[in-house]
Amino acid sequence: MKILGIETSCDETAAAVVENGQKLLSNAVLSSMDLHAAYGGVVPEIAARSHIEAITPVINQALETAFPGCHPGKQWEQIDGIAVTYGAGLGGSLLVGVMSARTYAITKNKPLYAINHVEGHIYANFLTETSLPGYSLRAKQPEFPMLGLIVSGGHSQIVLWKNHFDYQLLGQTTDDAIGEAFDKVAKLLGLPYPGGPSVGKLAQSGDAKAYKLPKAKLKEKYNYSFSGLKTAVLRLAQSEIGEDHRFPSFKVAERLSEAQKANIAAGFQHTAVETVVDKVLMAFEEFMPKSVVIGGGVAASPELRKQLAQRLPLPIDYTDPKLMTDNGAMIATLGCFHAMHNKPTADPYSLEITPNLSM
Repeated sequence: MKILGIETSCDETAAAVVENGQKLLSNAVLSSMDLHAAYGGVVPEIAARSHIEAITPVINQALETAFPGCHPGKQWEQIDGIAVTYGAGLGGSLLVGVMSARTYAITKNKPLYAINHVEGHIYANFLTETSLPGYSLRAKQPEFPMLGLIVSGGHSQIVLWKNHFDYQLLGQTTDDAIGEAFDKVAKLLGLPYPGGPSVGKLAQSGDAKAYKLPKAKLKEKYNYSFSGLKTAVLRLAQSEIGEDHRFPSFKVAERLSEAQKANIAAGFQHTAVETVVDKVLMAFEEFMPKSVVIGGGVAASPELRKQLAQRLPLPIDYTDPKLMTDNGAMIATLGCFHAMHNKPTADPYSLEITPNLSM
């Protein structure tokens, strides 16, 4: 079972081929992140135009890598189905991927599988084999019941899987995703986009205990909130330079010392990550899963890994960092399980995007 996965939910144009939901045959990704850096975040129109330019070359690259030396027509003969992200994500970006997948499904006569992007992040952890250089995959696939944490620029969710396609959403963010909060704090501190790596790097030279920052208390015990923490960081920064809440946030960075920036970054990172880890530990103790898996770009955070290792009694086996950010491999992997479990296929003549798709 070989599935071509297509992912265009945000700023990465990605395609990959996965065999039997386990073996990674190719993984092609072209990011437009550099185009967005000057704006401090993803610009939807720029992302969509970039996808239009990149989608066909990226798909071709994925096929050529998966089936080297094979004639293009023969490459498609090797493919058993096409999986594509139809939500959640940016409307214009999703549309490019879905329309491409629909076209290929019709012209190549392949079954089409509509994939939830957020679920896909977890399924990157089911990849255990590859002959591609530079990848470090898990030794074995996760066992059920499985506790999954999705942490990225657009998503913060904690989910309990009893089996494939049988899961319960325990909690999610009520406002900003954790990655989005990192981006906004980075902008406040005058750090480059994306914020996660920038804040993490600066935090290494700071003192996480220099300031006391709040964690949100919500009625729903597994839900997250980062807007209050983000506002607390802004008020702290304004106070440190002797100003009140009326002082413009975009002028704060130039008044802060490097030591103040580092301490604020360290304090914010520690508190944001601890907010997530608190919920993971609570869910682990309640449901006692056999596996805990992490997906999404924030999964690569050293601080997150450190806190999880310190507090969870169960070791976490992480997938390769290249498979934590958006990629086609996670979509192809989940597509394989759709096919192997005889899940309904999508109609290539009518599949529509769902930008606000939830789990």
